[in-house]
Amino acid sequence: MNNISTSKLKKFLIKNIVVIVFVVISILAFIASKQSLYFLMSQLLERISRNSFLVLSLLIPVMAGMGLNFSIIIGAMAGQAALIIVTNYQIAFWNGFGGIILAMAIAAPMAIVFGVLTGMLLNKTKGQEMIASMIVGFFANGIYQFIFLFAVGGLFTVRNKDLLLTSGVGLRNSITFTESLKFGLDFGGVTKVPFFNILMVISGIMILVYLIMFMLKKTLTGKQKSGIAMSAIVLVFSALIMYTNIFPLQIRMLKSLTFPAVSGLFIALLCGFNMIIIKTKLGQDFRAVGQNQHIAAVSGINVNRVRIIAITISTVLAAWGQIIFLQEIGVMNTFGSHVQIAQFSVAALLVGGATVSRATNNNAIVGVILFHTLFIVSPFAGKELFGDPQIGEFFRTFVAYGVIGLSLGLYAWKTLFTSKK
Repeated sequence: MNNISTSKLKKFLIKNIVVIVFVVISILAFIASKQSLYFLMSQLLERISRNSFLVLSLLIPVMAGMGLNFSIIIGAMAGQAALIIVTNYQIAFWNGFGGIILAMAIAAPMAIVFGVLTGMLLNKTKGQEMIASMIVGFFANGIYQFIFLFAVGGLFTVRNKDLLLTSGVGLRNSITFTESLKFGLDFGGVTKVPFFNILMVISGIMILVYLIMFMLKKTLTGKQKSGIAMSAIVLVFSALIMYTNIFPLQIRMLKSLTFPAVSGLFIALLCGFNMIIIKTKLGQDFRAVGQNQHIAAVSGINVNRVRIIAITISTVLAAWGQIIFLQEIGVMNTFGSHVQIAQFSVAALLVGGATVSRATNNNAIVGVILFHTLFIVSPFAGKELFGDPQIGEFFRTFVAYGVIGLSLGLYAWKTLFTSKK
């Protein structure tokens, strides 16, 4: 019995080693930073709402066996181009919601074209998709810089002169969106609601769903029973925070936390899309191609077409994710906002326990929480430990790139370890 328990523990540790390491690091960094729980939670909720969509856009190419799609930077450029167009014509009806939705509509066809071209290129570099997608991102960035530094204002007329440099050619380094476009997806911030109220609603829905499943099937699995118990705990805890004063002040302060409900709904819809598409014919083709391209081709699947579709979907989702990201910030660095999107999104996904061959919604959400917890507290931890917050800023860059190398190394080690057994 002890040997069985030890074996299970060993497998659990090997499978979740990256997540465990970063949970420990995050906790230690938070303690060292000496920041309040309220500060961490408020900053973290902002980052979850604006970064999750981008990280979730990475999942489908992983499913299709194309690894981590660094070319989402191309989708981000399409999203930024669409926001520039909307800002140029100052479109912001329905408290900015209409402007953001229009930007998404404009970005979609551009992202589809870019995605198809990228997919065609990656079909020529099978087995090297990750490095190829990274290089094509650099190439596309050069084209983007040329268009918005030299063509805009020269070849293309700009109505809103505030967007241009004083020379009249090229866009300014920084573009501030109109007041209504900031949080436009949430109607200018109108639909930002108390976070724990959202948790209460979600927990209540989950409990109701499990009860309906029980009534239909007359039984529940162990995971479903655990789900009911967890949902009930979250429901009770959230209600106590919102409607009682039994907790210490540091905990009671959390009741003022808010979360953009519409942005959260978009994230939930993308999670649902990722789950549903797996069960469709196209999703099964993704998985078949991801597992073995030769067998998939013999089975009658057009492998190249499936791979192009996977990259195209990811590119479109990345364009929308970048729009969500920027409309929550309210300011766009014209030539820099997209540059590190791919690295940070990939790093967050890997921190959540994903690999180059397997990634889930849970990996994405957990990764965003852990990765951005470190991003929030590391400068303060650096200041407290070494008297210099700049060390914490350097640590941010180290985490972003180091976790990619660490995770890929661990993946290779686990693959070798499994093959030897």
